[in-house]
Amino acid sequence: MNLSERIKKLAEQHFDDLVATRRHLHSHPELSFEEYETTKFIANKLQENGYDLQAITETGGYIDIKGKNPSSKIIALRGDIDALPILEQNQVEYKSKNEGKMHACGHDVHTTCLLGAVRILDELKDEFEGTVRCIFQPGEEKLPGGASIMIKNGVLQNPKVEKILGQHVMPLIDAGKVGFRSGLYMASADEIYIRVLGKGGHGAHPHQNIDPVAIAAQIITQLQTVVSRHAKPSIPTVLSIGKVIANGATNIIPDEVYMEGTFRTYDEEWRMRAHTLIEKMCNDIAEAHGATCEAEVRKGYPFLKNDEDLSNNARMWAVEYLGEENVEDLEIWPAGEDFAYYSQEIPACFYRLGTRNQELGITSMLHTPTFDIDEKALKVGSGLMAWLALKELSPTLNPSPKDKDQS
Repeated sequence: MNLSERIKKLAEQHFDDLVATRRHLHSHPELSFEEYETTKFIANKLQENGYDLQAITETGGYIDIKGKNPSSKIIALRGDIDALPILEQNQVEYKSKNEGKMHACGHDVHTTCLLGAVRILDELKDEFEGTVRCIFQPGEEKLPGGASIMIKNGVLQNPKVEKILGQHVMPLIDAGKVGFRSGLYMASADEIYIRVLGKGGHGAHPHQNIDPVAIAAQIITQLQTVVSRHAKPSIPTVLSIGKVIANGATNIIPDEVYMEGTFRTYDEEWRMRAHTLIEKMCNDIAEAHGATCEAEVRKGYPFLKNDEDLSNNARMWAVEYLGEENVEDLEIWPAGEDFAYYSQEIPACFYRLGTRNQELGITSMLHTPTFDIDEKALKVGSGLMAWLALKELSPTLNPSPKDKDQS
């Protein structure tokens, strides 16, 4: 039995425990930087394999799985552990017990798969050289992002981590499959906050007022030129205003309008220039109409760039493990993800784990109250993480037929 088959067998053996682990985590979600019970649960699971979670933040930590010659190469696997402020609508036995909180982004899956990979790697630690650092990270869903804090606190040091891999559930891909992309993948994600201050009054006498609603409408329309007339066409850019509060009435012009939105792109120099442009545009439009404006672009996560060598190798190794038919190529995805902080520090690969099952009705998107997964994805996720770690540490393990022919 070759190594990939042994890993698949171990993932199969651990499947019942993987399901139980994921369902426990799903039933007990905790919000970003509040994952105290989740961390205790993770620590207890790790102790079952003889590992003590090394704290990096209040609710985040790591363990090192050491193979032979552990200092020869150090790579990391990352799983995030926090949930979202969403009221779950699924009618399942493992439905959230913490009302208004839900693992609607699949972090319960990520944590479970990493715990499963720990078990597999521990059982195979005599098979590889080097060290695998397994990072259990809090606060992915909330600025400034748990990744940035853990990096600042030294999670990639002592000894220095050379490369990192992470996976994320994807409800657009069938369970049993995965997706990869090298190069630019996920966008930087900044938050826009705008308050237009005018002078309210009777809607029948607009000439006596400074109408912040009309001004806000111009701002919303004009901001779209940031993308269409200021961004290079070669740089993907998105600007959306998703919240507008004008607390007037049919015959009342309010004193102010409040708006929130998002700005996303894939280039740091353009990103910073756009922030200045957005704020100036808002202020200039308001001033032209005799109003004032408070505009702020709050910097969020950077863009995520997958290292081409690492990602191309990981895709090749995923094909070895799952077969070509189960490995897809991804388009750019303009959502934000704090794994991007790792990709700014060291070579990184962030790939997707399929969770969809049309026949079972498991089709809901991320961040929705009905999101769920086909749990057979847990076997793929845990086994593939372990396999990719072993292949990165020892590329000649379990050679493909092509490799054998060349040897």
